[in-house]
Amino acid sequence: MKRHFRVWRGDSSGGDLTDFDVEVNEGEVVLDIIHRLQATEVPDLACRWNCKAGKCGSCSMEINGKPRLGCMTRMSTFTEDETVTITPLRTFPVIRDLVTDVSFNYEKARETPAFAPPVGVAPGEYRMQQIDVERSQEFRKCIECFLCQNTCHVVRDHEENKEAFAGPRYFIRAAELDMHPLDDRTDRKEYAQASQGLGYCNITKCCTEVCPEHIKITDNAIIPMKERVVDRRYDPLVWLGRKIFRRDELESGTPDVPTHFVPLSSARLPEGPPVGPDGHMDVAELAAPTQGGPSPFGEDLTFPLPPEHVVYHHPSPQKD
Repeated sequence: MKRHFRVWRGDSSGGDLTDFDVEVNEGEVVLDIIHRLQATEVPDLACRWNCKAGKCGSCSMEINGKPRLGCMTRMSTFTEDETVTITPLRTFPVIRDLVTDVSFNYEKARETPAFAPPVGVAPGEYRMQQIDVERSQEFRKCIECFLCQNTCHVVRDHEENKEAFAGPRYFIRAAELDMHPLDDRTDRKEYAQASQGLGYCNITKCCTEVCPEHIKITDNAIIPMKERVVDRRYDPLVWLGRKIFRRDELESGTPDVPTHFVPLSSARLPEGPPVGPDGHMDVAELAAPTQGGPSPFGEDLTFPLPPEHVVYHHPSPQKD
């Protein structure tokens, strides 16, 4: 059956919506309709596409006002009498028809500091466990369709923000590297705040809503990065500590302070479980399902210890 479409035609100098009635078959997607238009009515209709499988991100467009991938938007999602309006991404300059100039995103990609390998470790010597990469692995699913960049109102509605704002795609890149167990840079959060415009984001979650890979951009990347920046930048105890001690000493974890001083902030260093004078941990640590640090007994024991190896009796309840 035929369905009614409105497709934007034009270039950087201007354009308008053009009406088409196109045959639609069962199971087709919007990109199929564009290909049929190119083959039958408007061979000069410009549209980017590559894989037609939702993995290259090339066919980004706005369909009925919502940023989508043309190859992943099925015609069955629209009612039979609904007009389907197809327009280019409105955040980026139009080159021609549905093709926009997304070079802004590649410029921001070049500005993002690359992965910094750990000192003294060769590429073939990298070792990670799955638990080490579970948080950052999600962000590797990004196909760079730039739908999140397009829908972000910070750049969509305010052209003047583009120079100082990298956008959600590069916030998840910063978060990925900041959470990477082997990345050697320690200033990812500070860079995101100072140079990528992290503070401009006000958590509307529109980027998460349009992500075709269902990456939780806001909840899992932007908000944790903001929280880490707040810990370092606005925590009053950290601020006071930087006033009292030199910043480099505080960050290195070896400030020249009395031994009884314990930092009460995010600058606190990780601590192992308490160990007694005899080198043994407390019984409560031994019986716990997971231990709080490396075992002082070596690696030949299995924890938790069998009950018969733990000499401990619960105190009798006090009687009134």
